[in-house]
Amino acid sequence: MSAGHAWVDLLDPSAEEIERRTPANLHPRAYEELARPLDQDDLPRPTIEGHGDYVFGILLLPHFVQEQERAYVQEIDFVLTSNHLLTIRKTPVGDAAYDPKALQQVHAMREHLKPGMFTFYLVDDVAEHYLDLLDVLDDEIDEVEQRIDRQHPSATQRELVDLRQHVIKIRRTLGPTRDAVRSVIDGRADIEGRPLFRREVFPRDVELHFAQAHDKLLRANEGLDFARDMIASLRDYHQSLLANEANRVGTRLTVVASLLLFPTFIVGVYGQNFDDMPELHWRFGYAFSWAVIVVVTLLQLWFFRRRRWI
Repeated sequence: MSAGHAWVDLLDPSAEEIERRTPANLHPRAYEELARPLDQDDLPRPTIEGHGDYVFGILLLPHFVQEQERAYVQEIDFVLTSNHLLTIRKTPVGDAAYDPKALQQVHAMREHLKPGMFTFYLVDDVAEHYLDLLDVLDDEIDEVEQRIDRQHPSATQRELVDLRQHVIKIRRTLGPTRDAVRSVIDGRADIEGRPLFRREVFPRDVELHFAQAHDKLLRANEGLDFARDMIASLRDYHQSLLANEANRVGTRLTVVASLLLFPTFIVGVYGQNFDDMPELHWRFGYAFSWAVIVVVTLLQLWFFRRRRWI
């Protein structure tokens, strides 16, 4: 790194180290967010804020471990000044951390670029991550669609619920990230009419580059909407399969009940054992009752098969 333009990257730093590395005029709320431990159940909202001579940002990257069917979120905070870029990576214990190695290599080769440009590279990499994540999600949806007719309905239901939860988690981070990037490129001003992002921190050419990242985030949002529609279609198809299977089972049970109805009637009639029933004293009465039951059952089976009920 050059002496004039420095990029400092910290992985899960302590509060003391954060205080030592951040600007003296850092807003207390920004410091609290930087020092705040990563909580998967209470994630901050992605944002990019201009504070005069520095820019404060929070970026979130959702991840899915397919083998374990588990999701987690990485957090990347940054503080940008005209000469320095500080990034703070927060990662859940036991999970892989966000790797800025490729960006650091670019930084080493292009020391003449200002830190604002490397902030764009960071945000652009986050946008690329969302596109890659949508590709993984699409592959999972395709796999569920291919085996939806073969596997047990409970397994399909569980997979569809997991996919829907994945979409919800991505949407919670993707939407605010897109809005934060848009705030950089739309030239917003404060109540006194001054630009939120000063030119010495975010030059205009850097802001224009953010349009590329914003376009990728828009594409990711469109892909997320398509994935949500696909999951809804699969869920409706799965419900129709369950309904059809329930109808088939109901039809079979009705056929079985119909087949047993007439034999039950015959047995009930002759089970009364009245003396004036001639069949009870007939030598072939028992065989006759069985013959009637078999013939009627066969006729019922022929009728049901003809009507394609079985």
